[in-house]
Amino acid sequence: MRDTIPLQQRKRLPEWLRVKLPTSSAFSRTRSLLEELNLHTVCESAKCPNHWECWSRGTATFMIAGDRCTRACGFCAVNTAKPLPLEGDEPERVAEATYRMKLRHVVITAVARDDLADGGAGHFHATIEAVRRRNPGIVIEVLVPDFLEKDDALQCVLDAKPEIFNHNLETVRRLTPAVRSRALYDRSLAVLCKARERGGGAGYTKSGLMLGLGETEAELLEAMTDLRLAKCDLLTLGQYLQPSPCHLPVAEYVTPAKFEEYGDRAREMGFRHVASGPMVRSSYHADEVQLPPGA
Repeated sequence: MRDTIPLQQRKRLPEWLRVKLPTSSAFSRTRSLLEELNLHTVCESAKCPNHWECWSRGTATFMIAGDRCTRACGFCAVNTAKPLPLEGDEPERVAEATYRMKLRHVVITAVARDDLADGGAGHFHATIEAVRRRNPGIVIEVLVPDFLEKDDALQCVLDAKPEIFNHNLETVRRLTPAVRSRALYDRSLAVLCKARERGGGAGYTKSGLMLGLGETEAELLEAMTDLRLAKCDLLTLGQYLQPSPCHLPVAEYVTPAKFEEYGDRAREMGFRHVASGPMVRSSYHADEVQLPPGA
């Protein structure tokens, strides 16, 4: 039986989901640096509940290729609008930010750019290379859209050799049409599978699932099994939170104990690293992941 919060109590967030605001000066320093370099972060654009904590730790998830997405996913707070042209100096600005923040592990994501022939893959490639030039030895993790499963676009990102290639499955098969705009469940699995096959064995693949959208336990376990069949190495499981009244409602709040149980199940399936908890997001404490030897 799944542990959930009763319907009549859902209007109030459970204690484990309440965010404590920062008290350190690191938050202001991070915000000032991002403003100075005119950089977008998924922390702000997606209204991530952890951005207070992450910025206070001096970390951020950089969102390249603008802050206007060509898709309108039911869970995501990023603005849907006609995108602006790519900024040619953005890769160097991201590299400068990672250098000044003294990051050992950086996460780079992007809006979906279906308006571009390569979906923004070339911009990812350029950013990875710029960051690596400025920060030798840094671990680079990319969280990419599906690029409509275009092989050339996928290969373009892989050729830059990110240490971690992340593409989120987000939800179970049944809920995908309602949750993810223009996305296909099997397409996302194919992207992860191709990344594993074409990455040369040098990196790791990663994916994430949101809980609390109305999925059943059986459906969740099926999705986790499908990710393992796609040879996905790393997994994140977190609670979906409604960013605004215009987005999909929360169907249930899954308890920390249940997240722990699902994390254990995922490890039994063979995932090399699992982060499972109500506040877990794709890039939350990503720098604490100990990459296992071998892929």
